[in-house]
Amino acid sequence: MEIVTHFINDTIEFYKWTLTIADKRVQKWPLMDNPLPTLAISISYLLFLWLGPKYMKNREPFQLRKTLIFYNFSMVFLNFFIFKELFMAARSASYSYICQPVDYSEDPNEVRVAGALWWYFISKGIEYLDTVFFILRKKFNQVTFLHVYHHCTMFTLWWIGIKWVAGGQSFFDAHMNAAIHVLMYLYYGLASCGPKIQKYLWWKKYLTIIQMIQFHITIGHTALSLYVNCDFPHWMHYSLICYAITFIILFGNFYYQTYRRQQPRRDASSKAGKALSNGTLNGLSKAANGAALTGSKEEKPQENSGRRKRKGRAKRD
Repeated sequence: MEIVTHFINDTIEFYKWTLTIADKRVQKWPLMDNPLPTLAISISYLLFLWLGPKYMKNREPFQLRKTLIFYNFSMVFLNFFIFKELFMAARSASYSYICQPVDYSEDPNEVRVAGALWWYFISKGIEYLDTVFFILRKKFNQVTFLHVYHHCTMFTLWWIGIKWVAGGQSFFDAHMNAAIHVLMYLYYGLASCGPKIQKYLWWKKYLTIIQMIQFHITIGHTALSLYVNCDFPHWMHYSLICYAITFIILFGNFYYQTYRRQQPRRDASSKAGKALSNGTLNGLSKAANGAALTGSKEEKPQENSGRRKRKGRAKRD
């Protein structure tokens, strides 16, 4: 028990010491005075992950079409605003893309960078709604470990980034990620408009590829900063490299499971579907086609007499 008490006391003392080197400019900004509000929001998010599916279990899924359109396009504008602010402020402050230390002064450009990074942190909290909408629509298969890990850690860990390094090298990853999120939420916003638009959205898998490229660039950029001994907290550099590696592993696995592992099966289904469309199964629903391909009961009437075929067709019609 005494060891635990010492550990808690040492942790508290260490936290108090870290506050002495925190960014004083952001201290009075919303959510930045202490970590408790951010932790409370994240814990509430995790509780909803547990309670939400229980609540929706015996209920009809919400459609939320108009809500999703508004939400996704709002996130497009928010991320574009963050991207624009970081780009313009960093350019005005003559930021280096190789090594940029944090300037804790009240220079207008530096405060503008810090403000854009704070909005980036806030956007990660808003993105918790992605999961809320999945659960309310009963899209439980979308709430994967990668999804939860990505959302929960980004919001929580970026509080640390804003609290201690709201500027300098931090702008690079936020700048890049905001640009990617413009494309991502644009895709989801268009997908929310319905089937007439969805048929033109062929580029979803390329968003995953771009995200993986982003993580590789993050590691390369951070390693270069360490190599040139950039005057930026090295603990932040090492933490960022480890964090990016976890995303490369998780996103790589997601890409393989979604687009590579299932590819042969999809190709086979596509070829079979084309052959069937020229025969007696033309006009069947996807479910019936799938049943025919797997040798279910739906396949048997196709092999019987013409009279039975006509019966089967009449039933389906």
